[in-house]
Amino acid sequence: MSIANRIRVQSVRLLSDNWYTLKSTTFEWLRSNGQWQTQHRETYDRGNGAALLPYNRARRTVILTKQFRYPAYVSGHDDLLIEAAAGLLDDETPEKRIRAEAEEEIGYRLHRVEKVFEAFMSPGSVTEKLHFFVAEYDPGMRISDGGGNPSEGEDIEVLEPSIDEALAMIADGRIVDAKTIILLQYAALHVFK
Repeated sequence: MSIANRIRVQSVRLLSDNWYTLKSTTFEWLRSNGQWQTQHRETYDRGNGAALLPYNRARRTVILTKQFRYPAYVSGHDDLLIEAAAGLLDDETPEKRIRAEAEEEIGYRLHRVEKVFEAFMSPGSVTEKLHFFVAEYDPGMRISDGGGNPSEGEDIEVLEPSIDEALAMIADGRIVDAKTIILLQYAALHVFK
């Protein structure tokens, strides 16, 4: 049975469209026992995005970013976040967008990017689906210092740890960003095996 046959949307109310779109929805859900149940959910639509982990297999290094994230700060994280380069698609294809993010955030023009999977990051309330990429890099691909787009509030530091150091940063809590943890685990299993 299609999900469309198990849901009856009763009302959708716009709560905010200041930064992205926040809606409150009331719907009926057909439970697995055959009974309809009324539920209420808020959904935050910020668009879909792409994330990238550049790696250098010979040197056993990866490229990460470090930047301030206000939501993490107000949630108790009193440090800059170490992350994989990422960005919203903004009506571009995932591959085109992630190539642009690589140049903007980390300063590399990558030759080949490989999409490895897609995933919803917080499907209980956020509509965003991320497209995950990896790409091999070498120092000759560097075209700038990176740093992001200051007009968008970005102030990004570029890091180049070894894969072993990056995995240790997960273990000791220095890396707490889900997309980054996912990509580093992927690299440990499939790139640096």
